[in-house]
Amino acid sequence: MPVSASWPSKSSKAPRNTRKKIYTARTMFGLCVMQVLFLGVLFVTVRTTSLPCYEEGHLKERALKRHKIQPSEHTERVQEETPVKCPVELYSGLGKSLKDRSISPWRIVYETEEGRFPETIAVAQCLCEGCILMNMNEDKKPWEDNTYNSVTIKQSKRFLRKELCEDGERYRLKPYSKDVAVGCTCSTHRI
Repeated sequence: MPVSASWPSKSSKAPRNTRKKIYTARTMFGLCVMQVLFLGVLFVTVRTTSLPCYEEGHLKERALKRHKIQPSEHTERVQEETPVKCPVELYSGLGKSLKDRSISPWRIVYETEEGRFPETIAVAQCLCEGCILMNMNEDKKPWEDNTYNSVTIKQSKRFLRKELCEDGERYRLKPYSKDVAVGCTCSTHRI
């Protein structure tokens, strides 16, 4: 007699004992699925509300403890509205910092977002569309070559965002990641 791959129904000719075992197995499987779903919902609920709430005055102190903020090595403050100009005539390749010596130079602008810790972050902005190249002949004059692209180098960084707690008075600090431009590099055009 061939073995059937499907579950026998109540009207099938399988022995009564076998039908009872299969019905019990179905019931147990259904209960297990329900338990897994319940525990999953419970875990998600606990996970999202398990972040502690703080008074507004203590947020910055807690953010500094939870999120190691590294001091910025950039001291010059450039407004984002300042026009971008490729510094070909100033390029000598002998600058002190990497951003000045690069054939894809960049500047640092500061981006501020209220409710984020830290509120102000340094972001790289490419100064040239192309890359600065040097002539190998006698004059060794630099020029911007637009057959290449200056593109930003991005790094994923962790920040904390201020969120209002359920009581409507205190706040929690929720971690999140964001890609931040940290420099520029020279690249060939995308084909």
